[in-house]
Formats: sequence, structure tokens, C-alpha cells
Amino acid sequence: MSDASTSPVLPAPPVHGTTINKSQGKRRLENYLPPEGVPIAFDISGGGQRFGAQMLDLLITFGGVTLFLVLLLWANVLTLATFFALAALLFFFVRVPYYILAELVWNGRTLGKRMVKIRVISADGTRLSAYQITARNLMKEIEVFTPISMIFGVSELPGMATAALLLWVLGVLLVPYFNKRRQRLGDMIAGTLVVDSPQALLLPDLAQSTGETRAAPRYTFDPSHLGIYGRYELQTLEQILRNPPQSPEQRANVSKVAKTILTKIGYTETVNPNEQWQFLSDFYTAQREFLESRQLFGDARENKFHDVANSAKTGADARFVPPK
Repeated sequence: MSDASTSPVLPAPPVHGTTINKSQGKRRLENYLPPEGVPIAFDISGGGQRFGAQMLDLLITFGGVTLFLVLLLWANVLTLATFFALAALLFFFVRVPYYILAELVWNGRTLGKRMVKIRVISADGTRLSAYQITARNLMKEIEVFTPISMIFGVSELPGMATAALLLWVLGVLLVPYFNKRRQRLGDMIAGTLVVDSPQALLLPDLAQSTGETRAAPRYTFDPSHLGIYGRYELQTLEQILRNPPQSPEQRANVSKVAKTILTKIGYTETVNPNEQWQFLSDFYTAQREFLESRQLFGDARENKFHDVANSAKTGADARFVPPK
């Protein structure tokens, strides 16, 4: 059996080196190392994207609660006096669970973040935890929502207190603009970052080399989805995709393959039965680009057991084992 000295594990690159992409005016997180051991780069989300996502989320939560209360008022279930008191309670008890549950279910994305294509990730490369999601969203209450509720919800608040709360809100809103990774206070405490969602697409030169013309993918994948399988599984999937299903048996086989991949990679987006072929095609495209880009760095991934095999050889948490 080979030991670590005969099959060395290259040291992992630094997790958080943040540089500025001057050509696009973006802040970029370089050499980010997720649990899958494949270093990637993320663009740090700008203030406009985060503001847009926040406005969409507020429209969803506040709009939904307001519509519900208006219906109760219209049905004479509520009086105008109780309307505002109940509104304050519902806004809190709907808003907080919404942000936490949405980011838990959609891996760091609320509905607003999904629409503007940004997401929350763990700053140290580990998987985003429930603690981090809860901490960053509870801090949002302290940073913005509670002070604003106090300003507009308490008519007898002294002038100095109102001014102090306004300065506090202004200060916390400016915090992301004074640090390289654009973290607000909640992100700093939770150890999270807000980044642009990566779009894993087939590179133009790869598509041209095969003579293919591909439309924009319906489904996109993160490195956590693409780091599971290797070249053997990709070739197997390619054989399936060469022959579109015609008979019920063939369609049942495609459905079985799609469900197996969905479960294995932990894909959370719903894939309808009539879109399973599209899902497999998009997954094949993204997986092929991922494996070919890794091959450029000497990381040959033969099959889905590559991490297990490397760990057995080295006795360590293998990340990059050069092919012999």
C-alpha cells in the first residue's frame, strides 16, 4: 500500500484571497476551496444586486402579509386599530422564518436572490451551516429591520433616539462598502459571503471542437454538484444521450437515470418528468466542461470513487493527487 510520501497530496490553496477584477469592476474571491476540493473563483455581489434581491424579498414578505391583512380588514375581521398592531407582529414572524428557511432549503438563496442570481456561501470554504444562516439573518433584524420598525412604529420616540437609530442604520448599510469582501455585520459574525451564482457552461472552444451548437442551459450546476462524478460516468451518460428515448421502456430508463443523478448530487431545484432529458443534457454539458477544466490542472477524475481511492492511498483527506 502506498503511503503519503509516495502519493503526495498537494497543499490546498489559500481560501480567501480577494482581488479586484479591474476589467469588469468586480471584486473577485480567488482560490476559494469548497468541500469538494476543487478551487474556484467567485465574483463578490455588488450593492445593486443585493439591494435588488432585498427589495424583491420585502415585496414577497410584506406584500403577502399586507394582502392578507387587507382581506381580513375588508371582511370586518379586523378593526383599523388592531390592523397596525397585528401587522407589526406578522411582519416579524413571517419575515424571519422566510429568510432562514429559504436559505436553508435553497442552499443560501432566497426567492429574491434566486431572481438576481446571487447566493450566500461560507467564507472559509466549508458547507453553509444552519447556524450561519440563522446568525446572519437574525443580525439583519438588529442591523436594519428592528431600528426602522422603532422609528416608524413608535410615535413618542425622542428626537435624539430617532437620530441615533437613523445613524445606526446608515452606518450598518455602509459597512459592506468599507471591506474588501463586502460583508455586512451579520456576514462577519456568521462567516458568510454573498456572491454571484456561478454559471457552469460549456466553454465556446469545447463546443466548437465537437461541432455542436448549444442553446443556453435550462439548469445550472455548482462545483458541489459536478465534483461527484468522473470520466467513466460521463461517458456512460453520453451513451444514453446519443439515443433519444422512443419507447416507454427507454423513457423509464431516462427517468431512472435522472432521479439517480438528482439524488446523488443533492440537486434541490425541481425537475419535472418532461424536463428530465433537458436536465441530463445540461448536466452532461456542465460535467464535461468541469472535468476537462480539471484535467488542465492535472486532476484526473476517472470515476465517482476518485476521492475514496485517493484517501485510501494517502491516509489523508485527499484533495489533489497528481495522476501517475
